[in-house]
Amino acid sequence: MKHAVSLTVNGAKRNAEVEPRLLLVHFLRENLGLTGTNVGCDTSQCGACTVIIDGQAVKSCTVLTVQADGSKVTTIEGLATNGKLHPIQQAFWDKHGLQCGFCTPGMILTALDLLGRNPNPSEADVRHGIDGNLCRCTGYQNIVASVQEAAGRMKG
Repeated sequence: MKHAVSLTVNGAKRNAEVEPRLLLVHFLRENLGLTGTNVGCDTSQCGACTVIIDGQAVKSCTVLTVQADGSKVTTIEGLATNGKLHPIQQAFWDKHGLQCGFCTPGMILTALDLLGRNPNPSEADVRHGIDGNLCRCTGYQNIVASVQEAAGRMKG
């Protein structure tokens, strides 16, 4: 039995009929074609599937699509405006906060949530804030520098 859901994804209203057990990460990737949200571990350990739901960073592999009914969801594809990267995306590019890019969408959305709560994070604040996101490539130093650079750009 399918359930009707209505979500606003990246500013666009989306209506669908979904299986009750369909995870939000799979709905975004398979139903909407938003493949920037990655499936990394399916156990909520890596953070590659992180999206913003109603203003909060959430691992979309832990949310059923029916639970997100009525919510506003932002994926990595929803951050750029008129072809211009969001300041966090640009900072990750400029400060080399990415290598393979697999963890980057989740890392950026986690950073967006962090900077919304703490617009001037210390290095320790950033490291604590991204603690639920794993990167196997960068060693985190450039990610931390990217988040701090974004904080400065977003202030002024």
